[in-house]
Amino acid sequence: MKIFVILSFNEEDGMENVYVGTDEEKALSFKPEDFDNCDALFVEIWDESGKTDDFRLEHELANEPVSE
Repeated sequence: MKIFVILSFNEEDGMENVYVGTDEEKALSFKPEDFDNCDALFVEIWDESGKTDDFRLEHELANEPVSE
């Protein structure tokens, strides 16, 4: 079973766990705007053997206009 840990980052306070759970869809749907004072979100993926992956959680801005 995979466990997803979402970490909120800001320059003043550093990292803070904001979600720990097994729901991959929910874990990967978070955005920095979902949390107070959050500059970026990071994901750690854990299983029985330990941490298997970590990365910055970024969402494509599909509906944002392209500035020229």
